[in-house]
Amino acid sequence: MLNINGITVRLGGRTILDRASAALPPKSRVGLIGRNGAGKSTLMKVMIGQLEPDDGEIEMPRKTRIGYIAQEAPSGVTTPIEAVLGADTERAALLEESETCEDPDRLGEVYERLMAIDAYTAPARAAGILVGLGFDEEMQNRPLDSYSGGWKMRVALASLLFSEPDLLLLDEPSNHLDLEATLWLENFLKAYPAMMVVISHERDLLNNVVDTILHLEGGKVTMYTGGYDSFEQQRAERAAQLAAAKASQDAQRAKLQDYIARNSARASTAKQAQSRAKMLAKMQPIAALAEDPTLSFDFPSPDELKPPLVTLDMAAVGYTEDKPILRRLNLRLDPDDRIALLGRNGNGKTTLARLLAAQLAPMEGGMTASGKMRVGYFTQYQVEELDGDDTPLEHMTRMMSGKTPAAVRGQLGRFGFSGQKATTKVGKLSGGERARLALALITRDAPHMLILDEPTNHLDVDAREALVQALNAYEGAVVVVSHDRHMIELTADRLVLVDNGTATEFTGSLEDYTDLILGKNQPKPDGTKGGKKDKKTAAQDREKAQALRKAAQDAEAVTIKLTAEQSALDKAMFDPSTAEPALSKLPMSELMKRRADVAEKLEAAEAKWLEASEALEQAAV
Repeated sequence: MLNINGITVRLGGRTILDRASAALPPKSRVGLIGRNGAGKSTLMKVMIGQLEPDDGEIEMPRKTRIGYIAQEAPSGVTTPIEAVLGADTERAALLEESETCEDPDRLGEVYERLMAIDAYTAPARAAGILVGLGFDEEMQNRPLDSYSGGWKMRVALASLLFSEPDLLLLDEPSNHLDLEATLWLENFLKAYPAMMVVISHERDLLNNVVDTILHLEGGKVTMYTGGYDSFEQQRAERAAQLAAAKASQDAQRAKLQDYIARNSARASTAKQAQSRAKMLAKMQPIAALAEDPTLSFDFPSPDELKPPLVTLDMAAVGYTEDKPILRRLNLRLDPDDRIALLGRNGNGKTTLARLLAAQLAPMEGGMTASGKMRVGYFTQYQVEELDGDDTPLEHMTRMMSGKTPAAVRGQLGRFGFSGQKATTKVGKLSGGERARLALALITRDAPHMLILDEPTNHLDVDAREALVQALNAYEGAVVVVSHDRHMIELTADRLVLVDNGTATEFTGSLEDYTDLILGKNQPKPDGTKGGKKDKKTAAQDREKAQALRKAAQDAEAVTIKLTAEQSALDKAMFDPSTAEPALSKLPMSELMKRRADVAEKLEAAEAKWLEASEALEQAAV
């Protein structure tokens, strides 16, 4: 059991957590979610004792072993396998004692404990975790200092998983992982035997791993059972209930105010007016669910170019002339192509992306590209290199030199930077906002092809969904590298596997690829489990999916509205004192007639919503 009891945290004069409370059952698997800046990492730091709350406390059983990745990545001449094995401090201490202990009785106890904690299989378990996170045997035995920061963080994650704490705390664990390692991690966490709290914006992980959602908003936490999809449904229902309750209370408040205004001056009714004034003063306002700020991703559509945009013919590419990273590249991209590049980090996905973006020239073979083609290339480096002292307006003005101020502000507005947001220092923007700005900058000239390398890393779930919608509406070609399966499934028509020094079409589906990575149900060589769709069919499928999504969203909106109407009618029928003024004056027969009409419409709307949702699910399959 982990109890969050009235936690309040104020940082820099701002209240981040405001009497947040929740009771988490033993061995629960919790997804901690919320918009960027909502305070998720702050709450996790309170859990591990890294941050002292201004008020409240975290309550958990004594001697609970808490596991959390430190901010500092491991380094030095230690190898990954040594670092992971060293994470089990009890095993390391017992092994050291076994070599020096001279007391036979104590030595027996040491060996007995080593057997109890399965110490002798530890090297195999540690190696298995490292392999899952992308380290082959050679990589496991190289010094940590030979790795980049991202790979070092993988070692830190492997060490944490190997130590098997009683409470596993993970803050965006897939941020430094590729798709393949993300799939392995999700599979590992499904079988994790103890309690965990995971901060994540990965919809698939939140659906497949966790059984409880802890939603952080406005400094408060609200607990929902189930995964992310269940949370969305429950939240929509709660929003409808709150909207109905707020409408009812607003009507009651207006009625009281009207009575007070009309009767305060009369001696005969002044007492009653005073009583109602007290009632009004004590009435706690019901707040509807806060609406998130508008998330804008609106890619400008390019002028039309004849296909193909790019053709690779037995091309080779790399960074040194005598050592190409990729060879025998045969690939054609047309204006309506949607391609996802698959393959482990280090296999050459970024190299291929840079070749397509004309940042690298082919060493061998041929590459033909339309002379008028414009490319928008997004990488995490662009986000990190934005000048924190400049504003979005200053950044865009420089990039759109010669364009009118209206054109500059128009491009910023496409991505949600209007008004004051356009003149806010970049250093004060969230990671998601900086990513949005980088996307605005690379699409300023309406590119014919977007190449996006891990575009979702800094985006929360809502922002990712907005990005998916924008990509599906975009009229150019898309090449994406991402560990976010949800985004790949909804935006990509073709899968290209970068592996073994080349890139080839993957003839199966993303589900087939997932099974392949996890070592089961491998697709047949003839691709009978799935295949590449032709361009026209792929475009039709995208259009159909968009229509189905809109139909589902429209039906959901109607359902919520009708649910609120039904609730208001119920109040008028069964609790007239709290009913809306317009309804409270109606006779019971009219209320019953309206209630029956709304119930009929609601049943039809719910059926339509279910039908559209099932059709959308089938289309995704």
